This record gives sequence, structure tokens and C-alpha cells, in this order.
Amino acid sequence: MLHSAWRLAASQPSSLRSFAQRGLALGPAKGGDISDELLEKLGNLSTQALVDGLWVMGWPSAQIDGARPLHPSHKCVGRAVTMRFVPARPDIAQDKPPGAASPEYEAFELCGPKEVLVMSSVGPWESVGGDIKFLRLKQREIGGLVTDGSVRDTDEIINYGFPCFAYSTTARQGPAAMQPWECNGVISVSGVTVRPGDAIVGDQDGVVVVPAKVAETVYRIAHGREVIEDIVKEELTKNPGPPGKYYPFMSGKIKVDSPLGQLLKTHGITPENSNQFEGRADW
Repeated sequence: MLHSAWRLAASQPSSLRSFAQRGLALGPAKGGDISDELLEKLGNLSTQALVDGLWVMGWPSAQIDGARPLHPSHKCVGRAVTMRFVPARPDIAQDKPPGAASPEYEAFELCGPKEVLVMSSVGPWESVGGDIKFLRLKQREIGGLVTDGSVRDTDEIINYGFPCFAYSTTARQGPAAMQPWECNGVISVSGVTVRPGDAIVGDQDGVVVVPAKVAETVYRIAHGREVIEDIVKEELTKNPGPPGKYYPFMSGKIKVDSPLGQLLKTHGITPENSNQFEGRADW
């Protein structure tokens, strides 16, 4: 993001440069901090539970539609490092820092086992990279790569071993259509806002963005839901029947005297120790 700010400042007349250097009219890119402990706990939940947690809080859709795992074994969790591409234009190619100073390589070096690189493409079929570029991500032992674009050299990327979620695969080159422009700014990926430091969780159902600012609350809701769903599945396994007796339910809306409320009581889950009941929502 600093590269982008200074590129903008340098392009202005001298009368405006001093103003630009004092500060740009931008909010903070990062929305908060997520501890390693919380990150691990979020990664142990399903993406469905996380989406449900954000939904009952009234947050916009957080699933990156179209980002599919490159291999059935791929699952990821990490803090977002963001990378934004812009449509190709001759002056963009000229003004972009060259070589190792390019924003995409700046982003690579910020990644490690607890980071997920999130790359915002200009189109679903445009390539954000292939085997040579992403060899560096393997060397960095990255926690994952997520994009709403495509990747190339698919077999080699799978062999690299890091989780990769993309719209599709392609043989085409990316530079003809787009150029890397900004590292660690706020980006839109398939219409979902991603801020640096947000938790990115991916599994076979897709990829979910958990905003850092509310990550702890989302975890409490989502974890509570998963505990209840396990109890419901256990009960329906022991006593087969239509699930409508207990399910679906909405977090923060379970009635104490409902069949589900009574079932949870037998497992020690009550309004005194759970935020899933009516009147106990803490969000």
C-alpha cells in the first residue's frame, strides 16, 4: 500500500505533493489483530458455521464465491495478506516498481505459515501466476493462496503442497490483461471485502473471510452452533426421524421449552452458559 501512496504522491504537481505526503484521505487498511490462538480455533471450525455466525450478526456475505480448492485435500487458515491487480495499461506497466520490488513480490515476502495470500484479479479467467512465481510461496511455506482469478501450471502448484483456492485453471498469461499494483490494501474479491489481517478460512465448501474486528465474537457464535449441531446429529442417529423436530435453528433464538431446548438441557447446555438461546445473544 505504501508503494501505491508514494506513486500517487510522486505523480502530483509540487504544490500537491507536500499535502499528499502529510497523509491521504484513507481509512486504515487493517481492521484489527487476531492472535495465533484465535486463528487456530477459527481454523478448526467449518466454513458453514463461520458464515452462519456472521449472518446472525447481520454482516454482509463473507463467502468468496467461485474460489474452489485446487485439490480435494486443500484446507487453509491464516491472516490475509492482500494483493490487488488492475487492468493492463502501458503507463501502469511503466510506473509499477520493476523486478523484485513489484507489489506482488512484496506481498510474497509478507507471507508465511500463518498467512494466506489473497489476490484480487480483474477477471475469473485471468492468471494470477504459475509455477515459477509460486515457487517462492512454497519456499515461504505459505498458509494458503486464494484468488477470484485463475492459476496456471496446475499440476506443479499441487505438487508444491500449499493450499490453493481459485476460480479455475488456465494456460493463458496474466500480464497481457492485468498488472500487480497494490500490496496490503483493502480489496474486493468476488464482491467480498478483504482487509489485511482478516482471518481467511477455506475448506471443500469454499472460502470465508472473518473480519478481524469481530473474529472473537464470530468464533463464539460459530463454535456454539457446531456443538449443538453435533448433539442434534447424535440424537437423530440414535433415534432416527425427521430433523425438523430440532433443525434448523437460529443462534440467539432457541427457545428453552422447545424440543431442541429440552434436548440441549440434557447435555448441560442452558441459557446460563450458552449464547444460542433466546435473549442470550451477546452480539
